[in-house]
Amino acid sequence: MATLCRLREVPRHLLVCEKSNFGHDKSRHRHIVETHYYNYRVSFLIPECGILSKELKDLVMAFGPYYSVKDLPLHELITHEFINTFVKKGKLILSLDKDTYEETGLQGRPSRYSGRKIMKFIVSIDLMDLSFHPASKKYERVSWAFKEKKPLRFDFLLAWHQTGAEESTLMSYFSSYRIQEHRPKIAVSSVADLQCPVLRSSELGGQPDTACSALELFDWLGAVFSHAELNNEPDSFLSSYCCPQPSTVVARASLCTVTGFILPEKICLLLEQLCRYFDEPKLAPWVTLAVQGFADSPVSWRENEHGFRRGGEHLYNFVIFNNRDYWLHMAVGADDDCPP
Repeated sequence: MATLCRLREVPRHLLVCEKSNFGHDKSRHRHIVETHYYNYRVSFLIPECGILSKELKDLVMAFGPYYSVKDLPLHELITHEFINTFVKKGKLILSLDKDTYEETGLQGRPSRYSGRKIMKFIVSIDLMDLSFHPASKKYERVSWAFKEKKPLRFDFLLAWHQTGAEESTLMSYFSSYRIQEHRPKIAVSSVADLQCPVLRSSELGGQPDTACSALELFDWLGAVFSHAELNNEPDSFLSSYCCPQPSTVVARASLCTVTGFILPEKICLLLEQLCRYFDEPKLAPWVTLAVQGFADSPVSWRENEHGFRRGGEHLYNFVIFNNRDYWLHMAVGADDDCPP
């Protein structure tokens, strides 16, 4: 497995690139997807494709729903009924300012990105531990903190990976609060005469006059997903960016973007379907799948602390080649641990 890193100066951004194959025993593709929990936007690009397949369309349509709950007391998320109904594994992670943290009286740790004067703290509560020990002093202390000492209320987005229960359970469970169901927004477009970088799966760093690098592709994808002009016209006041070289022009490319609260389990299914795209011969040598996390989520991957004071980006992108090789980009911002 090859790895390539780039560190930019202020504000700091870190991009990690690696290559592997979906068939390798040590491939990390599933782990990367499954441990990136808070996903806001999913985009995939398929060159030499005018219309998305029925399988891809059906999969995207099955992404929802998710829910918003207004002014929900935090103690509702630590009740035995809630944990036993909805939580199979997981932790409640709070990012609190100094005053709120001290008022709760709970144990936590200083944020790694508070600076010299600590003004933010992280509190992590193992919900399964509370569930298994409902009469413990720890549960009583946490419950007292959220109900009486510092009754916190927030607006929440909730998404639930169902394992056979009725879809309406979340709606009925929080029916006494202002809960609303949402469906992800889906945008599908067809891009004509798209200039694409030439890639070789074995050349992560690229080769002059032969293939573009993973870093060049990453910048190009950002421009494509932003619908920026790529022709570097002298009279353009919006963008001077142009496609890296060498490149080729594809007659048609399909771009699909889904926006909402999207669970890792759904993204795993989409990644698997995109891998199967090459089961039959295709003109496209590669496809891409990009996933962006919520800027203000408390973590990026797993329990890695995530800050958003200077951008809040945490994202990953797969470049899937027709020989089942893949490139993986992982990017984070200034107040983040390194990607896994």
